[in-house]
Amino acid sequence: MPWEKSFDEAEVLDKAMHVFWEKGYASTSITDLTTATGIQRGSLYNAFSGKQELFVRSLLKYDTEQRRTLIQKLERMDDPLKAFKFLFDVIVKQSLSDPKKKGCFLINTSLTLGDHDAAAQKIVGTSLREFTEFFEQQIKLGQQRKQIPNSVDPEPTARTLFALLVGMRVMARGSFDKPALQQVADQAMRLVA
Repeated sequence: MPWEKSFDEAEVLDKAMHVFWEKGYASTSITDLTTATGIQRGSLYNAFSGKQELFVRSLLKYDTEQRRTLIQKLERMDDPLKAFKFLFDVIVKQSLSDPKKKGCFLINTSLTLGDHDAAAQKIVGTSLREFTEFFEQQIKLGQQRKQIPNSVDPEPTARTLFALLVGMRVMARGSFDKPALQQVADQAMRLVA
């Protein structure tokens, strides 16, 4: 008789994502995952082939629901400067409102990228590249609309903006407070002024 799932896969994936996000891949045990998801080890392996596949699918879920959704929202604003300000304000707000100081699942994973398989590396690499491309496209759009000076070089400025965003996410996992994070956000906006 074939094995049948007796659980909602999307719900299990969501719970697993939060465990990996908080603890990271290496620090997450199978017991952590079975406890959080409420499913048995055998069912976990039957549904996801193990911890690695569950991690990759969790990372992809986060990327789809968090990063891609945010970029789409920012692009719909149709105003690069407002989008940048909104983005950096959101990073400050999210960082300060997270009692567990989880940061960004993608950025956290990027810090240990060499420890992950090709599938996880591809998700992270694509995500980071697309975020940098978003900054570059928005700078060019802002220049076309005369909102951003032509003296701003789009490609290196996009990389710098992304580096500041990454830095804020990492800083927020430590003991940096609102004034420190806000200073970085303000500095990011000065790059495009």
